[in-house]
Amino acid sequence: MSALRTGIMFSCALFFCVPAASLAQSWRSRQIEASRKSEKIMHEADKHKGLLAQYQVMRYAYANDKDPAFRLIFGQYLSWYQTFIGDYPDAALSFSIKQPLEKDDRPSPLSDPEYSARPALEAIPELAKKYQLVYLNEAHNIPLTRTLTVQLLSKLRQEGFSYFAVETIYQTDRKLQSRGYPTADSGFYTAEPISAEMVRTALKLGFKVIGYEALSDATGDAREAEQARNIYEHIFQHDPRARVVVEAGYAHIQKSGEFLGGSSMAEHLYKLSGIDGLSVEQTVLVPHQVKEDNHPYYDAIVEKLQPQVPIVFENKAGKPWALRAGYDVNVVFPAQQMRRGRPTWLSLGGLRHPYFISGDRCEEHYPCLIEARYADEGKDAIPADRMALDPVPLMATLNDRVRQGQGAPVSELYLRPGKYDLTISAEDGSPIYRQTISVPEKADDTP
Repeated sequence: MSALRTGIMFSCALFFCVPAASLAQSWRSRQIEASRKSEKIMHEADKHKGLLAQYQVMRYAYANDKDPAFRLIFGQYLSWYQTFIGDYPDAALSFSIKQPLEKDDRPSPLSDPEYSARPALEAIPELAKKYQLVYLNEAHNIPLTRTLTVQLLSKLRQEGFSYFAVETIYQTDRKLQSRGYPTADSGFYTAEPISAEMVRTALKLGFKVIGYEALSDATGDAREAEQARNIYEHIFQHDPRARVVVEAGYAHIQKSGEFLGGSSMAEHLYKLSGIDGLSVEQTVLVPHQVKEDNHPYYDAIVEKLQPQVPIVFENKAGKPWALRAGYDVNVVFPAQQMRRGRPTWLSLGGLRHPYFISGDRCEEHYPCLIEARYADEGKDAIPADRMALDPVPLMATLNDRVRQGQGAPVSELYLRPGKYDLTISAEDGSPIYRQTISVPEKADDTP
């Protein structure tokens, strides 16, 4: 777990998220010290029972330290916990990777009449027909970038893909396949419900799910090489014709170009296997909470086409458009829409419906945590969805947390049709309320 957290933090925060002029030794030293402090705070948070209690430790630590180097690093840590409790808008604010126009970016597809937009859910499975290996990436604190992957899994299974290699899954969870759902011991990012739903969906579809994260404390090129070896040895070494979907973070899936002073996981895997994969980039052309962080192409595409689903661009010959070398195709996500305080992309393209929840059941224990687990799964299962309710903003500091007679907060869980065990717990994890609920096939469209 330490290698997973530290490796990802360094690959993003130290190298991608800071202007080149800031990479002086003093700034780097401050960030390294900030990373050590962040690990210590998270270790202390993990000692508390329940996600809400852990989140409280994280957010007050962030609020009480104004050092820019600390906030840059720890903001990413905080954002992970915000996704865990379903606070997706704040997670996107706490850690945002600005996407500027880079000198090697290819021209916008809007500038070439040869290119036209297609729903990504239709185009990517067609592109995958020609490949033995498909790479899909994600931004770890933006679960929007996992939503298309969840939807693609059934179509890729129909195309004959049978392995799903997932960066976040711990190799130590040897009962994942037979159990059929992830638990707190299955992985780090799988504590977030969309990540868990991604793994759960793959298991239900009959994929063999493989964890490939480096088991050592390696970083940079050594970590990339170890990840690639794990995939090769767990899959291709004994099943050379296997068709594999690989899920990874950020640029681990780039097929060419220097990465962290060496090669990416995808490049290392190609050297080992000789298999060229379809690399699907999902982390750049996404909506940010602060519009200035959007890639310039993103706003132009969304304004002109107003897509309602994720799209890709293809020319008349069927060749996909990619923003940068090293990738085969870029996904453009629609502008974010909110409903009762939550993003509507939680519907997973219509697979899940909103289910109304009132904070009345919290019995004035705020913040309270609302969780819905599939009725046929154990109490140890990561919920299908979870959210925190509070009459005041979840990012408020201790001094801000004053209630002024507001009514009970309301919101919605997003759930597939079926039966669920709904639970409500207090900040310390103690139970407040429990009920079995049923989500109908027809969505509730009441705003």
